[in-house]
Amino acid sequence: MKAQWRTYPQYAACGLNCALCPMHHRDDGKPGCPGCGGAGHATCALTRCGAEHGVEYCFQCEDYPCPRCKADEPYDSFITYRSVKRDFARARQDGLERYIAALGEKERRLRFLLAHYNDGRKKSFYCLAVNLLELEDTDAVLSRLAREAAPDALTHKERAAAAVKLFEAAAAERGVVLKLNRNKSAPTA
Repeated sequence: MKAQWRTYPQYAACGLNCALCPMHHRDDGKPGCPGCGGAGHATCALTRCGAEHGVEYCFQCEDYPCPRCKADEPYDSFITYRSVKRDFARARQDGLERYIAALGEKERRLRFLLAHYNDGRKKSFYCLAVNLLELEDTDAVLSRLAREAAPDALTHKERAAAAVKLFEAAAAERGVVLKLNRNKSAPTA
């Protein structure tokens, strides 16, 4: 299988939003994770399965959902699985190109947050918030931040605290928990 064979590598075959993953956004200016099947990154079983079935994404397969699909994964790794089913449904209903355009908008908001409201410790939080909340919710938080926590009026730490507070309030209104679902019984490395 050739590297990055999917048309949109920022969206994983299994439905994870690679563009909203902390591993994709490095702090040192070097390229982040290349995504599934990218240079230097092993191709996973789902990517190989998709290639065997002639599809780029699990939702495009006639067998979707199947036992191999991770859409119902109860635990998160460094990125959440909670949005996979919703995102697959949107990509299927609206078309992949429209979904990818919306994902690009989310990534732009995330990059803005990382550049202006990150105190060095909020990258994973912002990745999760932007991934789980609707684009409109993120835009509402950014509008409030522009009014209440302008970059030139507060320290990085104060801006980050204000952003976290607003995202947590927006998430609470939607019934969204902004914490990764960790498997507490799994051995840690």
